[in-house]
Amino acid sequence: RVFCTGGIGGVHRGGHISLDVSADLEELGRTPVAVVCAGAKSILDLPRTLEVLETKGVPVVGYRTSSFPEFYSRGRGLPVSCRCDTPEEVARILRAQSDLALGSGAVIAVQPPLSDEVVRIERATAQALEEAEAQGIAGRNITPFLLARISELTDGISLQANITLALNNAETAGAVAAAYARLEAAGRSSTHTSRL
Repeated sequence: RVFCTGGIGGVHRGGHISLDVSADLEELGRTPVAVVCAGAKSILDLPRTLEVLETKGVPVVGYRTSSFPEFYSRGRGLPVSCRCDTPEEVARILRAQSDLALGSGAVIAVQPPLSDEVVRIERATAQALEEAEAQGIAGRNITPFLLARISELTDGISLQANITLALNNAETAGAVAAAYARLEAAGRSSTHTSRL
């Protein structure tokens, strides 16, 4: 019920023309799983990514934030569907989704830990995007190229930031999964008691 990753895929820049949209969004629209992540990768078109998630009925829950994070950075104020400040609040939303049999997933967006290197990573991202466009790199080749180039341009700092945010996401996912399990156990217990 709870899955953890660094960041989800989404609509690529220019995706409204190329229709380059990650399969993550399609899967979230039809699979009841909560994906705990640091938002979507900043190399994507984030407003369009959020629009597709909304269209597919996928709530974007900000965990201790009202803004959608942008993987390495805390974001630019793009709104989330709702904000939750505890794992128990998130678990109640997931339980409600399950009870209603909506069939879609949820994105649990966690702010990445603060880093002094965000500006450097963002500059490297902009440069890598320009290089990819100049070299005609697109489609399934764009993400591996960008991640490798950003790591190269930041002397590995982006990779370390990625590891740090993944560990932060895993801690949050563990807390949400435990809260959800407690909620499920309490529900089973009350159902069993009412049958007696």
